[in-house]
Parts: sequence; C-alpha cells; structure tokens
Amino acid sequence: MGAIVYEDFARVEMRVGRIVRVEDFPAARQPAYKLWIDFGPYGVRPSSAQITRLYRKEDLPGRLVVAVTNLPPKRIAGFVSEVLVLGVDGPEGGVVLLRPDAEVALGSRVY
Repeated sequence: MGAIVYEDFARVEMRVGRIVRVEDFPAARQPAYKLWIDFGPYGVRPSSAQITRLYRKEDLPGRLVVAVTNLPPKRIAGFVSEVLVLGVDGPEGGVVLLRPDAEVALGSRVY
C-alpha cells in the first residue's frame, strides 16, 4: 500500500445516506441495481451499485450506506451515477456495504 498525506484523504468526501429507491439495472454489463440515496441537506443522488449477489432489491430501501459524494458523475449504460457507494469484498465474490452501526444524520461526513 502506498502512503498518502492527510490532505489527500481529506479531499475525499464520504457521507452517510439512506437508500430510498432501488431498481433493477438490466442494461449494466455486470449485475447491478440503480439506487437513489438521500443525503439529507445534500439531496437525493443516484448511484449504480454491483451489490446484487448479497442483497435483494426489496431489502435495501431504508438502509444507511457510506458513499463518496465528490467524484464526477459517471455514465453507466445510459444511467448517470453521481456517488460511489462503498463496500468491501465479501463471501462468494459479493460486495458487503459499509454503513454506520448507529443512526446518524443523513449527510454526515465520514472522517
């Protein structure tokens, strides 16, 4: 792993949001969902997330997640993804979502 200075890390804006809507994303090359995530004062932002292996669509609304919110938008199969939902490698090649272990205000910054 390469070292970075704190100022580099501080430029990455990670915030807590709540998934408010989920749709299948059949046009994506890899299995994915379209998510709409509420970041409180920062609004509802769309994201594409390859989390179909470990999460059912109907179980995701209401879940808190952590996302990078200051990357440029990325067009994925015609869908504009504005935030990068964070996760870690999990069982069987699936992605396990990162989330706070207690309720926090939507839009809270991760440090």
